Formats: sequence, structure tokens, C-alpha cells
Amino acid sequence: MATIALTQANFDQVIANNTLVFVDFWAMWCGPCLAFAPIYEQVAQKFPDILFAKVDIEAEPELAADFNIRSIPQLLVIKKKIVIFAEAGLLPATALIDLVEQGKAIDVSSLQSEICQQEKKDDGKINK
Repeated sequence: MATIALTQANFDQVIANNTLVFVDFWAMWCGPCLAFAPIYEQVAQKFPDILFAKVDIEAEPELAADFNIRSIPQLLVIKKKIVIFAEAGLLPATALIDLVEQGKAIDVSSLQSEICQQEKKDDGKINK
């Protein structure tokens, strides 16, 4: 599967409809981003069962701000709507493949339970 462009308009739907999503935040003027692009595409082709997406921070500044992107390229891995990895910098293909395997293997069930419990606690608090 080729990578898709993530936008503010399609972000929530894409994340909700895919168990594991890799997101590359990039810009056309960023040399390391351009060097990482073919690596990212190559690895995406090896894993058609996983969604690989890209966010152009120039076209989608609000989305970049939502994730506090300060350095690019920045890679986020989102599993079941939870960010499980976020790191700036260019990754070699072997490291990205390893990260994909780790992302596939990680069980976020207990983390989801903790988040739900925390949200229930927060709902009972009065915000001043």
C-alpha cells in the first residue's frame, strides 16, 4: 500500500479505522525529510497490512501543532488511537522495519484500561 496524506479533515477517521498507523511529519524544504521519504515508502510496501501516512507540516500546521511537532522528520506510531512512539530524526530502513515489528507486537489493552480509568476519575473532578 502506498502512503496516504493525512489532513486535519481526515485524521480522526483514519486513526479510528486503522489499528496501527505510522505517521511521518515532514516538509518539502527539509533535507532529512526528503532523504527519509524513499525509505518510508519502501518499508510501507513491505507491510501492506499497516497504514503509513504523511503529514506535510506546511499544509497542515494545525495538525503539527496538535502533536507539538518541533523537529522533522518526526515519526509517530499510533496503535488503537494511542501514540506508542514519537521520535524526530531520520531512521534507516532496518530500524523502521524493527519499529514496525515492535508496533505490531505491542499489546495496548492494559494501557487502554488505564486511560479509561483516568478519564473516569477526571470526569468527577471540578475544573477551576
